[in-house]
Amino acid sequence: MFRMFASTAVMTAIVFAGIAAPAQAADGGIYVSMRDAYVGPDYFPTIAGGLKQLGINSVELTLTRDFTLAALDSKERVELKSDEDAKAYRKKAEGLGVNVCALLTACDFSAGNMADNSAWIARSIELADLLGAGAVRIDSAMKKEKELPFETRVNLFVEGLKGALDKTANSKVTLGIENHGFQGNNLAFLLNVFTQVNSPRLGSTMDVGNFYWRGYPLGEVYGILRLLSPYAKHTHMKNIHYPEDQREVMREAGWKYSEYACPLDEGDIDMAKVVGMLKAAGYKGDICIEDESVAKLKTQEERAAQCKRNVDHLKKVLAEAK
Repeated sequence: MFRMFASTAVMTAIVFAGIAAPAQAADGGIYVSMRDAYVGPDYFPTIAGGLKQLGINSVELTLTRDFTLAALDSKERVELKSDEDAKAYRKKAEGLGVNVCALLTACDFSAGNMADNSAWIARSIELADLLGAGAVRIDSAMKKEKELPFETRVNLFVEGLKGALDKTANSKVTLGIENHGFQGNNLAFLLNVFTQVNSPRLGSTMDVGNFYWRGYPLGEVYGILRLLSPYAKHTHMKNIHYPEDQREVMREAGWKYSEYACPLDEGDIDMAKVVGMLKAAGYKGDICIEDESVAKLKTQEERAAQCKRNVDHLKKVLAEAK
């Protein structure tokens, strides 16, 4: 049963792959960034200091519903009440040598007022513009995702994201729906939303590890990522090292993830192969490290060392890809 579901999902994706994918930005290249969760106080004294120690300057920042961000030079949070607050944050970031490459948001389109949700995403886009960030990550998870029919779920996302994009028609900031959880790791869902919204500003926050987490065999994961790469607006890089007899079979979603999540250079997913797909698709932007296995390490020194190991691995991958 699981095998049939996996194959059906990939076959559905192949049908949609004939649709023209959104165009990528014409300038810039691919560079390494880090999610704020993995360069924050449990890993480094400050985000700015941690980025410097890692040898990178770009970070994806989590934006809360009340519009707060982590401070870059302390353990505090900063509230962006106005455009001026955002401009001041950007000025400070530039003074610290930090580039805010993306904002991470979470909005449940199956809950609350749709107009309010669209307005919140629209304001997130405006703040990203003010901060100099090129992308806003959209969470695909919804509390009712297992209750609502497929078409209803697609329509909720289409309505919510179209509303936000229409409110910010003059912005160049892109939206990337992450393949996250049960719903988001369904390629048919993602491609239906992309197609119906039909905006060059909407695509994917392509999480390299989440389809594997969802249970797809490794070969199918590569097939899905290849089809999704032309839609990539942003990325999350993680890896998993399953026992050999579990790599090419369909597994239960999340099967022993906490046990087998691992550093980027240890896992079954070949980061060089994925970067090659992104480059072939014309992707321009960051490859953002989200190694959740780091949390298993006991000391701050160990966690910081693994973060550096991940950065060095991706830098090596990029250097060899040239």
